[in-house]
Amino acid sequence: MPHALTRSLDRSATLFLIVVAACGVLIPLSNLLLPAGSLFQVPTYLVALFGKYACYAVLALSIDLIWGYCGILSLGHGAFFALGGYAMGMYLMRQIGTRGVYGNPILPDFMVFLNYPKLPWYWHGFDMFWFAALMVVLVPGLLAFCFGWLAFRSRVTGVYLSIITQAMTYALLLAFFRNDFGFGGNNGLTDFKDILGFNVQADGTRAALFALSCLAIVIAFLICRAVVTSKLGKVLIAVRDAESRTRFLGYRVESYKLFVFTLSACMAGVAGALYVPQVGIINPSEFAPGNSIEAVIWVAVGGRGTLIGAALGAVVVNYAKTYFTSGPLAPYWLFMLGAMFILVTLLLPKGIVGTFNSWWEPLKANRLTANTEGAVAEDGVSEPHMAE
Repeated sequence: MPHALTRSLDRSATLFLIVVAACGVLIPLSNLLLPAGSLFQVPTYLVALFGKYACYAVLALSIDLIWGYCGILSLGHGAFFALGGYAMGMYLMRQIGTRGVYGNPILPDFMVFLNYPKLPWYWHGFDMFWFAALMVVLVPGLLAFCFGWLAFRSRVTGVYLSIITQAMTYALLLAFFRNDFGFGGNNGLTDFKDILGFNVQADGTRAALFALSCLAIVIAFLICRAVVTSKLGKVLIAVRDAESRTRFLGYRVESYKLFVFTLSACMAGVAGALYVPQVGIINPSEFAPGNSIEAVIWVAVGGRGTLIGAALGAVVVNYAKTYFTSGPLAPYWLFMLGAMFILVTLLLPKGIVGTFNSWWEPLKANRLTANTEGAVAEDGVSEPHMAE
């Protein structure tokens, strides 16, 4: 496995991992060790903001894995992100204990307010971190497996698959809005206190969560690279480009699509779990179809089928969202987002990284050719010519 991961990395991928790892180390150290007001000190609010961007980058990687390399356009991947967030939120709510408003050692505040007689059965076990971490991966993965098994066996593809993924996340949105569903209704889960015994609002905890988010980017990127550069990845690309021909060659296309779709959902769930303690809340709005569509735009802007571009697009678009939604242009952000997507589609159809690669590769090839010809000329060796 280590050999497969090393073999899957090229120069750009290695540089990307070095930059992410450096950010995961230097930014927390800058926040914790340097005095406030220092030129190089990163404020706590920026650490939390960058942590959100890192979680979004993991979500973008999960979408690029299925869309960029397998041709599965999911407009409901925010559902897996939110389910992972709810699993972590349930653990954080169980850690509050008697420090809640009503002081109930077992029931969260919203359950006391709604007169729940006892803790619902599906909340049991979430007082243990290992169980919550397992559910972060298992719940989104199980939903993706069941959904994908039904959809792919029925050979639902293209825009029809996109529509039913959007319907799935909208159905979950309506379900989680209900107070009797047991997840806080419209208000969701909030007022978190501790995570693994550490104050979730402390600077050190926020710095550690940011470092973990950067580590999640590294791990998710390595997994995606290992998949797409393997024989499995070649089959996925064949499915993307010519699904019918791949099936006629004897490959079980549904099995390949189901595997990568489930893997992608598990990655999205991990991203959601890291997102919740950093923002301090999880509510049904995370299931909104618009969030899933926005995540697809991140991938399109950065470069579909590049992985690095997906993570870069998530950071760029969300930084633009943070910048423009805090000023006089805030009411027009959605129009700007739509215009960005249209302009990228028309002018940069391969995204930022894809367009850069399409410009750089010919220049690199020409330079290598020139160097080869120069070396041949210096050695006095020429290519043999065909007899006329």
